[in-house]
Amino acid sequence: MTSLGKGALIFFGGVLFGTAGIKALSSRDAKKAYTHCTAAALRAKKSVMETVTKVQENAEDIYAEAKQINLEREENEKPVVTEPEKTVEATEENEI
Repeated sequence: MTSLGKGALIFFGGVLFGTAGIKALSSRDAKKAYTHCTAAALRAKKSVMETVTKVQENAEDIYAEAKQINLEREENEKPVVTEPEKTVEATEENEI
């Protein structure tokens, strides 16, 4: 068989396979399978989104609590500043 004959045979085999594939992919059973797969993907997406929402809520709570802890810690670590006692000295100006 010549190379031209092999090429033509491969081409027509590909066309036949492609046509059969299109028929199989557009069949009622295939459509039903695609529908079930899509439904499963949507359920999985819903589950993932619920989990993501829970994680975000927990992260927000953790962040708020951490900020509160740091605020309390800063207030506890502030040095207590006391003003020195003022003494009144008897001077000529105070006596007048």
